[in-house]
Amino acid sequence: MATDFSDNLKIERRPKLSERVVTALRSQVLSGEFKPGQKLPTESQLTEVFGVSRTVIREAIATLAADGLVESRQGAGVFVCESPVMAFSSISQEIGNKISHALNVIEVRMGLEIESAGLAAVRRNAAQEAAIHEAFFEFDRLLAHGEATGRTDFAFHRAIAAATNNPFYVEVLDALGMRAIPCDITSPWGTDSVLAREYEEGLQQEHLAILKAISAGDPEAARDAMRAHLAASQQRYRERLSDEQAEYRFGRNSKNS
Repeated sequence: MATDFSDNLKIERRPKLSERVVTALRSQVLSGEFKPGQKLPTESQLTEVFGVSRTVIREAIATLAADGLVESRQGAGVFVCESPVMAFSSISQEIGNKISHALNVIEVRMGLEIESAGLAAVRRNAAQEAAIHEAFFEFDRLLAHGEATGRTDFAFHRAIAAATNNPFYVEVLDALGMRAIPCDITSPWGTDSVLAREYEEGLQQEHLAILKAISAGDPEAARDAMRAHLAASQQRYRERLSDEQAEYRFGRNSKNS
């Protein structure tokens, strides 16, 4: 019986103290709270802020330096790199302004966000869950006023990524940036445009299913809801391609008739 119990027992590893410091500082650097060229607080200040030893702070700084986010200057302190660019941050430069590229983005998002939704369902804290709710209801507010919802749509997905408590989910999503958001009728990246209300209401229903699953702490339901949402977005892009093909055939046939 003891063996059976131990086989089923799940033990979640507590993150090292240095990992907690790294996560916090990385977030502050990537969000711009610590700007390029800015000096970080001193080692003594950081030990006080985080309530850890100097050894832990040094380990965290070494990790951030290896990531290319900060650099130590002899006798001067630790500074944010002038171009604190992580490996994924070049992704956005490679994406063009075509529906085919939009489909590629959706494919990447499916590999990323389906699992992030599942992790968010089990790892989120109260503040992170509140952030997901806030983004959801802000989308509702903007929709009711007929305003563009693209940036709030992105905020919803980003809040879910943050709730995984794995900073790399946020980093990849940030690299995709606003290109991750569904397009309107005029532009594949029309995130500042007001989409058709029916279209946006459909998006919000899909968001609601994701939100409910995460709030219920149901990782499989969260994954399924996110998969359904992104698959629907994928289908919407494919339909746009079909529409363009139909318009092309119609236009060509008109000219030849």
